[in-house]
Amino acid sequence: MRLFDGGRAPNPRRVRIFLAEKGVEVPLETVDMNALGHKSPEVTARNPLQRLPVLELDDGTIITESVAICRYFEELYPEPDLFGTGAVGRAQVEMWQRRIELNLLNAVASAFRHIHPAMKEWEVPQLPEWGEINKPKALDFCRFLDGELAQRDFVAGDAYSIADITALVAVDFMKPARIAVPAECSNLLRWHEAVSARPSAQA
Repeated sequence: MRLFDGGRAPNPRRVRIFLAEKGVEVPLETVDMNALGHKSPEVTARNPLQRLPVLELDDGTIITESVAICRYFEELYPEPDLFGTGAVGRAQVEMWQRRIELNLLNAVASAFRHIHPAMKEWEVPQLPEWGEINKPKALDFCRFLDGELAQRDFVAGDAYSIADITALVAVDFMKPARIAVPAECSNLLRWHEAVSARPSAQA
């Protein structure tokens, strides 16, 4: 088994944080995304979409998409539970994971990819106007999430989950996207400080 990893990019980082929370070690194949290594023949043969991470199992089975990879490891190592407990708990984690992915991580990524000069060769065509349009979308969702976090310690309930991992990666990605969490979002900032202090956040 080996995991083709893309360094500090948000999606590879999601998987590394998840594995760190599980205490699971997987051999990493480091891919230099700055040098467009994700477009190499080696990666393309495993994922024609040329995206990371990519998990290759011992029998040659390929799993891509960060949440799908995390689900695979959740099945192998169910403790600690990171996808929720029981029918309601699992549905709530899925709901929040998806909300954050669609409304925060995607908005931040769009701002970064369409505005940052380093992404000019990646995002073709690069549309700065679209990047700017996504900035207030990200801020609006931060304010929404701040209101939710006034009621609980973690995104999807009383326990840390993959929804927190996705939210942590999204909020951290705001910095290179040149978007600041609104100062009035005290609950979101409190949550971010707490989850950033977990050892897994350094993965």
